[in-house]
Amino acid sequence: MTLFRQALRFTSRLPFICGRCRTYSAQAGAVEQVVSAFRCVSGDEGVSVASAVREQHGRDESVHRCRPPDVVVFPRSVEEVSALAKICHQHQLPIIPFGTGTGLEGGVGAVKGGVCFSLRKMEQVLDLHQEDFDVTVEPGVTRKGLNSYLRDTGLWFPVDPGADASLCGMAATSASGTNAVRYGTMRENVLNLEVVLADGTVLHTAGKGRRPRKTSAGYNLTNLFVGSEGTLGIITKATLRLYGIPESMVSAVCSFPSVQSAVDSTVQILQAGVAIARIEFLDDVMINACNRFNNLSYAVTPTLFLEFHGSSQSMKEQVSITEEITRDNGGSDFAWAEDEETRGRLWKARHDAWYAALALRPGCKAYSTDVCVPISRLPQIIVETKEDLIRNNITGPIAGHVGDGNFHCLIVLDPNDPDEVQRVHSFTERLARRALAMDGTCTGEHGIGLGKRALLREEVGSLAMEVMLGIKATLDPKNLMNPGKVL
Repeated sequence: MTLFRQALRFTSRLPFICGRCRTYSAQAGAVEQVVSAFRCVSGDEGVSVASAVREQHGRDESVHRCRPPDVVVFPRSVEEVSALAKICHQHQLPIIPFGTGTGLEGGVGAVKGGVCFSLRKMEQVLDLHQEDFDVTVEPGVTRKGLNSYLRDTGLWFPVDPGADASLCGMAATSASGTNAVRYGTMRENVLNLEVVLADGTVLHTAGKGRRPRKTSAGYNLTNLFVGSEGTLGIITKATLRLYGIPESMVSAVCSFPSVQSAVDSTVQILQAGVAIARIEFLDDVMINACNRFNNLSYAVTPTLFLEFHGSSQSMKEQVSITEEITRDNGGSDFAWAEDEETRGRLWKARHDAWYAALALRPGCKAYSTDVCVPISRLPQIIVETKEDLIRNNITGPIAGHVGDGNFHCLIVLDPNDPDEVQRVHSFTERLARRALAMDGTCTGEHGIGLGKRALLREEVGSLAMEVMLGIKATLDPKNLMNPGKVL
């Protein structure tokens, strides 16, 4: 029997936050036995059992209800992380890594109690190699923080999930975002990881200090941990690819008569080799919400927001090619801008989509779910999804990274209405299975977390699940690392 009692059974219904967070406390005396040991490692200020601190670390930005840990520790170095993990391993205490809490699938909830490792005090940019276009960061360094540090170097890190997430947390969830069509996801931009395993062992996935741009040496352990969501180890350092800041950036907006024509334009733009960095889709419901929220006047039709990166000389040609392609597909109201202020105005609708969706139903909560399909299947799945939303009386404007076939439904609902909660839950499962039926995935960038574990099995099959479980059993035989997530 473990020191911590089993969590209440996780139900299949969406566990929306409602009222005070539910607390999962340890068996009598269990925490006290280890808190003093934790304090010997991290000091009094590095350990907390305060209810408010625990509840803060038991939730992310998802709709999953708060599941606080029994203890929160704040290590300042990999040595402290390793020492704390060894104590947890000795006492069979679950370990839940925590970055900035910006996840969307309940990945930080302590479903079996245990110890939350809050990594915010490890916030150093350790090694910057400008001539090699790489940098090594600790887990407390955020995306915006790194780019601020790089401001005068002519370099930047382009992976942008929207939130100012921690970079190691982004690696743990294989995050991506609006720039992925040009620069890839975290999977393509992590060169090496330092990971503390469940027993406190420190692993360097590509070899200590190594940072080649490519390698064919052995198994790809780095990408094993990218997307593992804290279930295999705690990422304490990440070595990342950097890119030169483009000489010029141009933004454009174009309206279309249908989803099909917008996607056709996207495919043809990519086929033409246009240096597109972002190509975002908003459906008519989302555009209407953005117009109302920001007092804009975009046509209430499917719309593409585009951004081009490159030299000033090449931009006019790229924009001209794009304008011609969109016109051939029925596009209209094509507008573009190069100066930063005008570009910001053009993109304002996309940047404020979340808040515009919330404004459709004041006082309600927003829930974002995502799927990804081959680009050619995008028109079909969006049309079927919109019909499903209307049929079930669900408010769910659509925004997506159309260049990747990835889109989000920004569902706005009343969490205190059981009937609506159930309708939304059923809708999200239908949406995911619709994506699977079209050779896609149940999640393009949010991860599996708590809510999509059954869908993962449907997606990859029983044999792949057995392989994953075997890897988990090898690296974490006591199932201490973020238990109850992914698998």
